[in-house]
Amino acid sequence: MNAQDLVPKTPDSLAETDLEGAFPAVLARAGKAACFAADEFFRARLSNPHTRTAYAHQVSRFLTWCEEEGLELHQVTPGLAGRFLEELPYRAPTKNQALAALRHFFDVLVARHAVVLNPFHSVRGVRHPFDEGRTPEASVKQARRLLVSIKTDNVYGLRDRAVLGTLIYTGARVGAISRLRIQDLRDHGNHRALQFAEKGGKSREIPVRHDLDEWIAAYLEGAGLMDAPKGSWLFRAGQRRGSPLTERAMSPLAVQLMLKRRLKAAGLPEILSPHSFRVLVVTDLLSQNVPLEDVQYLAGHAHPRTTQIYDRRRRRVSRNLVERISV
Repeated sequence: MNAQDLVPKTPDSLAETDLEGAFPAVLARAGKAACFAADEFFRARLSNPHTRTAYAHQVSRFLTWCEEEGLELHQVTPGLAGRFLEELPYRAPTKNQALAALRHFFDVLVARHAVVLNPFHSVRGVRHPFDEGRTPEASVKQARRLLVSIKTDNVYGLRDRAVLGTLIYTGARVGAISRLRIQDLRDHGNHRALQFAEKGGKSREIPVRHDLDEWIAAYLEGAGLMDAPKGSWLFRAGQRRGSPLTERAMSPLAVQLMLKRRLKAAGLPEILSPHSFRVLVVTDLLSQNVPLEDVQYLAGHAHPRTTQIYDRRRRRVSRNLVERISV
């Protein structure tokens, strides 16, 4: 491997999903072992594509910072590592993500003898105690209005209603919905279910409620996918309005952009995101006194505290209180 061949045209190219030739010059100057370690880290050790992209962005930012500071990798001390983290213009959760990415990255550099020590091991994370997330919550009324607003006289309307219905009625992450294949729609005789591939290699099966089942069936028939190969994508990407759907999967970004268009057409706040419907699902079910552990499983959270972050009932109480101020 020629280290010089790995120097990218731009430092930010490391943040791309395809990491071919995406190593900044400071890494190439550290030698073949450093380039080998970076290749191993991004291609072999990170199996989740979302984690790979996020970590690549943070490592790219750090390597660019080293270039700007005139630092080589072996010159980075714990003090400099702490300064880099402190200067990041991010909130605490993103800073901690950067810290985790760089700790793991330097672990591989040390293991491959590219550097002597991991300067990020002694850097402390940023505390960020909070009880609620920052994702804007969609209301039940808004969700109903959004679904009703979609015209289903064409395949795009049928698809979009099925995609948004899956978001709303399963609480699944948009990435998991984008990865659904036709074989993941499982027929159990008296009902059908969707098999989601979640973060960390986990798998969850969620029953499909009757109206969503009808919407998915209408979409499959309208798109001509009733006899499509079982391994093909369930929700297909489009080309342009009026054209048939492609064989490619609808990406998470495409789902987000589609949602923005549908929100605008329905006269709803465009600040809402696919994640807003996960907040809706958790808050709504907890408001109905559904056990926390059941809601936690539906949301695919590893810890109940994460589920509680999605619970916005206290925010509603706070809103009611300020409306009662007698001024």
